[in-house]
Order: sequence, then structure tokens, then C-alpha cells
Amino acid sequence: MSNTERLDQPLEHSLQDVALTDVVAPECDQRLYNFDIAPSRKQGRTWSSYNIFTLWANDVHSLGNYTFAIGLFALGLGAWQILLAMGFGSLFLLVLLTISGFVGYKVGVPFPVMSRISFGVRGAHIPALFRGGVAIAWFGIQTYLASLVCNILVLALFPGAKVLTEHKILGLNHLGWICFAALWLIQVIIACYGIEMVRKFEAYSGPIILVTFLIMAVAVIIQAKGHITWEPQATRAGKPWALHGWDMWHEILAGASGWVAIYGTFVLNFCDFTRGAKSKRSVVVGNVAGIPVNMLFFGCIVLLLAGGRFSVDGHVIAGPEDVVQTFATPFLVLACLALVVLTIGVNLMANFVAPAYALTNLSPKKLNFRRAAIISGVIGFVILPWNLYNSPAVINYFLGGLGAVLGPLFGIVMADYWVLRKQKVNVPDLYTFDPNGDYYYTKGVNKRAVIALVPSALISIAFAFSGQIHELHALSTFGPFSWFIAAGIAFVLYLIVADRSRTFREVDGEAIAVQAHH
Repeated sequence: MSNTERLDQPLEHSLQDVALTDVVAPECDQRLYNFDIAPSRKQGRTWSSYNIFTLWANDVHSLGNYTFAIGLFALGLGAWQILLAMGFGSLFLLVLLTISGFVGYKVGVPFPVMSRISFGVRGAHIPALFRGGVAIAWFGIQTYLASLVCNILVLALFPGAKVLTEHKILGLNHLGWICFAALWLIQVIIACYGIEMVRKFEAYSGPIILVTFLIMAVAVIIQAKGHITWEPQATRAGKPWALHGWDMWHEILAGASGWVAIYGTFVLNFCDFTRGAKSKRSVVVGNVAGIPVNMLFFGCIVLLLAGGRFSVDGHVIAGPEDVVQTFATPFLVLACLALVVLTIGVNLMANFVAPAYALTNLSPKKLNFRRAAIISGVIGFVILPWNLYNSPAVINYFLGGLGAVLGPLFGIVMADYWVLRKQKVNVPDLYTFDPNGDYYYTKGVNKRAVIALVPSALISIAFAFSGQIHELHALSTFGPFSWFIAAGIAFVLYLIVADRSRTFREVDGEAIAVQAHH
């Protein structure tokens, strides 16, 4: 069987019956290419506009997003102000995710390989590992948060299980360990079946999530007897207080920018999913339905949950889990199950795919998506994420610092693709160490991209830490907009230092491409 013939085999055959070193196109280097990070063929792609919509139906309704949005209510923003913040944020995201998604659709490669275009065949490890490192930590944390909901479910069904909460091992009680381990195992099993199984899971879980939150909102309206608090009645120093004028607009725009920062990870590696998109129209329609339209629905749910519960007991909830605990047992069980399904869906797309591809990219000869997913999951387990989540220093300094670098990375990758090379990519050269290859640069690293990254990343980190470090406090006013500022600086810096003497060639990857449903 020739190498070309092997590329035509289904995924299951490629992963189970063929060694990784055997599924390499003749012109590709085994150190840069395997079945999972190869370009996807245009024909046979499976991601429709519905699949992209359900991607957002899961991710937009994550527990973390509800906490963020309800925080705007607690800050003193009223209903129309929160919806306006979400509206601005969704428009920003629609533009950013669409231009990022188009790259994936055209080139057909995952983010680590796409990064080779601007950073070089070896330099691509820099953005890939930054993105993957953040994702692994958050995978563990999100799994832990889902296990808390699972705890509520178990205790509601089996009150006697409370005895399992009396003793702790390594910072987590016995019931917590059982729930965390069970959810971890479920996610790893799903991820082991590849990106296609993620697509199918999101397709089914998306509608479940939307219906569940709609029912939860109706239940809260009934609890509040139709009385919803649209203005939060915030207080400061014991006196009534509300935002007005510039303070109000600052919080609205900061909220919008916050949405972009939350998705700063996703706008970077959206190509991991759109590389399987059927058409550009699928990307656009899926994004429009999944971001502005879905976020408007999300905003209304936030207002009904937060405003309804505020009318009932005068307290601003922290998230949907606070609402769930007020329901009678039958609906509490269903709501908890839906929240667990939601968190699994969010984790798979946002925090599992990226590190799996990043690790595969490190050693394509030895790792594929399945093996890399298992390694990512194991790391996410052994870091004991509940201890990370309970440590402000880790969240603010470590994860905050890593996350701050993602904006500059996006600026560089997009400046290189859209402005410098004007969408011209030589896809086969992304898989070669030939010194004459388009992406070999200097020993495999584009030093100019690194030169643009370092100062813009430092600026972004300074903004991220401005609230915690006294000497940087002057930057805190602009802190909410740091993603845009840092991405913009990196964008401009890269275009200043980039080598414009190079000749950019357009060569598609169909000759070395594999079936899209992998």
C-alpha cells in the first residue's frame, strides 16, 4: 500500500491499524506531519452552519460566562446596559471569529500548523504551547466546577452520600473525588474519538442547553410571581448608587471588551473547527446565529435569572447553580444534568482540542490526537485543579499572565496572513524542514514574529497585572481593554519588522490532504 493510498483510509483505520510513521505523504517530513494535523480535504467536510451554531450554543452559556454577565448586574448596570455591552461584544467577536475562521476554512489545518505560517515550522510551538497550556489548566478547573454541580445532584438523589463529604484527601472530599474522576473519564473517552465526536456531542448538547436555560428562566419568573428587577439597586457605603455618564459607558465598553478577552483563546484557534467547515457561508451563518443572536438570548436569560432571584430574596446570584438549588428535586436533577452536559461540551471545545493538537504538533511521529488528548487529560488531573481555582495568585498571575499573551499572538498571526501575505499560503511547505521552504525562516523560527511578540506580550501582561501591582495601577483604567490594545500593538509591530522582500506563493494542500471527518 502506498503512502497516498493510506491517506484515503478512514480515521479508525489510520489510528488503529497503521503506524503513525506510515501515514505520511511522500513529500512531507514525518516530524511535522501525521493524519491528525494534515490539511483536510475540501470535499467531504462535515461542519455545517448548524454545527458551528451549536458550538456557540454550548460555549456562550458556560457557567463562567453567566458569572461574568451577572457580575455586570452586580456592578450597577441595568437591563438595557447589560444587553448593550453584550451587543457590542458580540459584534466584535463576530468580526474576529469570522476572519479567524476563514483562515481555517481555506488552509484546512489546525492552529499549531497554521502558526507555522507566521512563526516558522519550529517557532509555531510558541503560540501552540501558550494556547495549549492555558487550556489544560482550565480543562481541569472547569471539570472541577462541573463536579460541584454533580455533588449537588448526588446529594439530592442520595442524601446519605453526605458522609462522603466529611473527610478530604489532597484538598478534596471523597464525594468530590468521585464526581471529578467520573466527569474527567467521560470527557477523555469522548475526546479519544476525535474532533468528529466533539462535533456530534455539541450538536446534541446545544439544543438541550438552550431549552434547559429557557425552562430555568420560566421557573424563576414563576418564583418571582412575574416581578423582575431590571435595575440592580446597587449600594456604595450603604447608600443607593447607580452608574451614570462616563462611568456607565466605561463599564458597558469594558463589559464588551471583557467578552472578547474571554474568547481570546477561541479566536486564536477557531481554525481547529472551521478546517472542517463545508463553506465560508457555513462559518458566517453559524457565527451570526451563534454569537449575536445567541448572545441576545443569553443576555435575556441572565437578566431573568439574576433579576428574578433578586426580586425574590434581594440577593444577586453568583451563577445558574445558585438558581438550581432553589428548585424541587425532580427539576433540580434535570437542571444539574444539563449543567454537567454543558460544562463537558464547553470543556471539550475550548480546553481539550487545543492542547491535543499542540501536543500532537510537538511530536507527530509518536503522538496523534487520541494519545495527546489522554496526556492533556492526565495533566489536567494531576495538577489538582481545585487548588489552582482556590488560589488567587495562580488564577491572576499564572493563568492571567499566560492568557494575556494570546491577544498579541492573534495580532501577529492575523497581520501576517491577511495584510502581509494577502492570504497566499504554500500549504505543502508547512510540512517540510527544507531550508528553502517558505516557512523555514531562520532554523525554523521567524525571529521577526518573536521580536514583535515580546514587547507586545509584556505590555499585555502589565495591563493584566495592573489591578494587583501598585506600580502598574495607573494602567488599571485601561485594563479591561488590554486584549484589543495588545493585539493592536502586536499587529502594527509585526507589520513594521516583517520581511517584505519575501515572495509569497499560493499552493493548496489537496495533494497531501486527508479526509475531513477526523
